[in-house]
Amino acid sequence: MIVINLDVMMAKRKMSLTELSEKLDMTMANVSNFKNQKAKAVRFTTLDALCRILDCQPGDILEYREDV
Repeated sequence: MIVINLDVMMAKRKMSLTELSEKLDMTMANVSNFKNQKAKAVRFTTLDALCRILDCQPGDILEYREDV
């Protein structure tokens, strides 16, 4: 299962959902869905923008965990 650690990176960068959604030019609802593990997919352009804005690597946001 893929786990989204966006909330961890946002906390490390002291960035609010509002600020991130504005910088991504996405609705807060869409960013919130991604942050709360409700997204079914992510575009590479979005992942690229997240990494640029949060100054991180894709692996800092996405993590694979075996289902238990």
